[in-house]
Amino acid sequence: MVLPFTKMEGLGNDFVMVEDFRPDADQVRAWCDRRLGIGADGVLSLSRSSRAGVVVRMDYWNSNGSGAEMCGNGLRCVARYVFDRDWTRDRSFGVETPVGLRQVEVRADGLVRAELGPYSLGSSVEACGFSFTSAEVGNPHAVAFVADQAALDKADLEAIGPAMQDHPAFPEGVNVELVAPCSAGAWQVRVWERGVGETRACGTGAAAVAAVVAARSGERDPVGIRLPGGELGVELIDGAAWIQGPAVQVFEGTIRI
Repeated sequence: MVLPFTKMEGLGNDFVMVEDFRPDADQVRAWCDRRLGIGADGVLSLSRSSRAGVVVRMDYWNSNGSGAEMCGNGLRCVARYVFDRDWTRDRSFGVETPVGLRQVEVRADGLVRAELGPYSLGSSVEACGFSFTSAEVGNPHAVAFVADQAALDKADLEAIGPAMQDHPAFPEGVNVELVAPCSAGAWQVRVWERGVGETRACGTGAAAVAAVVAARSGERDPVGIRLPGGELGVELIDGAAWIQGPAVQVFEGTIRI
């Protein structure tokens, strides 16, 4: 038996997308393997929704097979996927996620805007030689600032990320963001995602950084978050985070199951 799939990416954060099929952990790991499989940061399962104003339900698994509460770039890719396949002709619509209903907008200029929902900041955490601020954007984050781009490049995120998974402040694990100033209103960010490793981009991570920046500065203006995969726009509106950026189909194929 074969299962159709689509490979999509948002700023290099890439996904295997399937319809009406919930993979097990072994399948997720096999599909996401970049040498022996399709290669991806995670797997998204989509199913049509019967709720009024809601088009699709999404569920997400990290590349190591673990489930995740929310994936911001994945949400944008879901929006692009269903709009391009005429599941709806409305450019703005709702998506069901494990953390609740989220609104998305497929813009005429090709960008996709998505609501990540409420965000909150927690306590400061001293770990791995950094002072982290904990944040929630539907999933847990730890955000730390460094002096400049050189310090950001030098940081051993592949060691810091795994070490943070054992910290008692984050019993369910945590996504880790290191941040350096790069220009007025913009910040350079590297992200280590739990269950994946360092990624080219992370939508919820970008939102967590913007929330911490806003708390530090007192400003709520849109923040430019520059990630290895490109720039993601973040807005903080009435206690909710929104992100905006590209979502692109890479290729289609079938998986033997």
